[in-house]
Amino acid sequence: MSETAAMPVIAALRERIGRLENGPVRARQVLPFGIPEIDRKLPGGGLALGALHEVAGGGNAAVDGAAAAVFAAGIAARTRGKVLWCVTRPDLFAPALAQAGLDAGRVIHVEAGDEKMLLACFEEGLRHGGIGAAVAEVARLSMTASRRLQLAAERSGAVGIVIRRWRCRSEAAAFGQPTASSTRWRISVLPSSPLPVPGIGRARWLLELVRARAGESFDLEVEACDDEGRIALPAPMADRPPATAIGRRHAAGR
Repeated sequence: MSETAAMPVIAALRERIGRLENGPVRARQVLPFGIPEIDRKLPGGGLALGALHEVAGGGNAAVDGAAAAVFAAGIAARTRGKVLWCVTRPDLFAPALAQAGLDAGRVIHVEAGDEKMLLACFEEGLRHGGIGAAVAEVARLSMTASRRLQLAAERSGAVGIVIRRWRCRSEAAAFGQPTASSTRWRISVLPSSPLPVPGIGRARWLLELVRARAGESFDLEVEACDDEGRIALPAPMADRPPATAIGRRHAAGR
């Protein structure tokens, strides 16, 4: 069966899975990434609005954690309205958010005393309905807490993004535990894009969709968010010829 012919079958399977997990599937708005290789593997063709999503660095290093935060900022930047950002550590770096398109004037910054209070503020922000996105930086996320957050996001239509930040290996291991999040992403830093002159090129990431409810997991090398919050494919990947053209060349012995 060709990929085109299989699409209706895949869509029907996703709908059935969604009904089993959450009851009847409701029409939901999405935020496309603008990259077909990503959007076509997400239900509805993009990141679901009114849903909870998780992002983590690919390793324990601070640089991967920072990349995860920039990825979340890029998503939040492309929503409308204010963005609530909840932390327990006073290390939110506004210039980095601005480079990903999230202006400091849009950010409502909340610093909580502990993660229990942080999750309470995060949930209240999601329920409010007057924001475009809410972001929370936590180490652990239980199934019970994630269900409450998912329901809050569904009711308001805002995007909820949980950035998983760890202080030790045991907290990192908790990322494998199930939650009610619609998607779970992992970001790992790669060498930056090469330049024809001395200097530092655009940052690159290994973007992994570890879990997607009624969607497909994948990994893809991408260029980091630009000043509009958009990621991109590296030039060699974006400009490469279609697979059919490559196959014809191989068949011709070229």
